[in-house]
Amino acid sequence: MRKRLLGKTGLMVSEVGFGGIPIQRVDAPTVKTILMECLRREVTFLDTARGYTTSEEMIGAAIEGHRDSFVLATKTMAKSYEDMKRDIGISLINLRTSHIELYQAHFVRNQEAYDALIQQGGYEAMLEAKREGLIGHIGITSHDHKLLEKIIEDGRFETIQFPYNLVEHQGERLFQRAHELGMGIIVMKPLAGGAISNGPLSLKYILNNPHVSVAIPGMDSPEQVSENAAMGSAELNYTEEDLKNMEVVRQEMGEHFCRRCGYCLPCPQGLDIPTLFLMEGYLKRYGLKDWAQARYGSMEIKAADCVECGICESRCPYDLPIRNMLKKVDESFK
Repeated sequence: MRKRLLGKTGLMVSEVGFGGIPIQRVDAPTVKTILMECLRREVTFLDTARGYTTSEEMIGAAIEGHRDSFVLATKTMAKSYEDMKRDIGISLINLRTSHIELYQAHFVRNQEAYDALIQQGGYEAMLEAKREGLIGHIGITSHDHKLLEKIIEDGRFETIQFPYNLVEHQGERLFQRAHELGMGIIVMKPLAGGAISNGPLSLKYILNNPHVSVAIPGMDSPEQVSENAAMGSAELNYTEEDLKNMEVVRQEMGEHFCRRCGYCLPCPQGLDIPTLFLMEGYLKRYGLKDWAQARYGSMEIKAADCVECGICESRCPYDLPIRNMLKKVDESFK
């Protein structure tokens, strides 16, 4: 497995890492088998989150006795000082460790959320935990590349995590600038949330970007670990067949896949359109029914609130039938 530098953190990480969302749907013995396959395949970067129900706890139990072989990354949506401090403590207990290499502000969706993180003391709590040696480095994740393009100039964070794959490449300018600033770049949704079936091809595309530090496909079987890890030592030059298959994937997904570019926003009714489609993906492609329904249920404005004005469709650079897609989201969660 090749390794890459995670920016100014100084950490060397496997260029294919492990995304901890899908293990919510398997049992602890299976997670143990998966993580031992990661160890065998030298997949050393593990990413999870406080919001992934049992993911932290199962990872912590699975790697006990092998803790020093892994770089742990987790995250929280906490914004206040008290909530952030509490969540860091819970993560340490769940992961059965005295320190976490990377702690990230999770799913910072807009400027308001970012301002809350800074003004309510969440970021200060992260700095405090870093000074105390509880966390090693501080990162941020978001699905909004325009927001991250502004945030990275503040110099507060050492890493960013953002979607990137064969059909979602709106983050390339962001990655270039983050790289110039010495930041580590973590690629989430490398298979577009399970929408891309050819995992090796999408990983090859991602790893051809020299600014990327690590890609973290979600995996819930040792077989998936084996297949994805192989790309960490495979030849990355494109074949003619690769180029042809890439175009096929883009054509197939072009009519119905939201790239979360955000150009459809703001919606006059207040719908967070990209996040609504993201929740549907968790429901249908990740198979996380209860988790997705809980998160969707907590959203104040849902797909059913669409009045079909069509403004979003006039802005979409991919000509997606957003109104019809929102109807399907509404139907999916009924």
